[in-house]
Amino acid sequence: MPGLVHIVDDDASFRTAIERRLRLAGYEVATYPSAQHLLDCMPSEGELSCILLDVRIPGVSGPELQARLSEIGSTLPIIFLTGYADVPTTVQAIKAGADDFLIKPVSSEDLLGAIERALAHHQAVRSQRGKLDVARSYIAKLTPREREVFDLVIRGKTNKQVANVLGATERTIKAHRHRVMEKMQVQSLAELVSLAERTGILRDLSDTSQNT
Repeated sequence: MPGLVHIVDDDASFRTAIERRLRLAGYEVATYPSAQHLLDCMPSEGELSCILLDVRIPGVSGPELQARLSEIGSTLPIIFLTGYADVPTTVQAIKAGADDFLIKPVSSEDLLGAIERALAHHQAVRSQRGKLDVARSYIAKLTPREREVFDLVIRGKTNKQVANVLGATERTIKAHRHRVMEKMQVQSLAELVSLAERTGILRDLSDTSQNT
């Protein structure tokens, strides 16, 4: 699987050695001597890629960079590399979403296996995000009345209940609901609810109702 690997490590000789190994395996490589260098030229989310990140680097540490990337919504998988087997740090990094934790010196087999899994993970995340973007574009095309019907239906309201809330006839609501299903390109209520949940709309509606 081709892809781009971002290497963040303050050891220049290590960066060079890993870069050579990865290029021979067919990967594109970008290297950074510090976490701040990566933050200064943020990698694109649009390209299939992952980050090889040293734990102990001067300035912004590996775990600190992981936290900052998470804060800005980065989906790039992180593989930590360390020369020190530190169990608490390992556990913390994995809990925070790291894809893997490798101990230096790392074999080519372990390194390439971890990268392959990380890139597969990133591909899955990008695919899911693309599907959600499409779903949101469908939602944006609903008329104001269709959106009202959509919001009520996904919260479990029957056609009759929706009609009562909106002051319309049940027949009219059925017609709106049919158009909503067509525009959202779903065949069942279960699909519609699942889509609303994945895009965060159902959660937002729930939060709104709790705050009112």
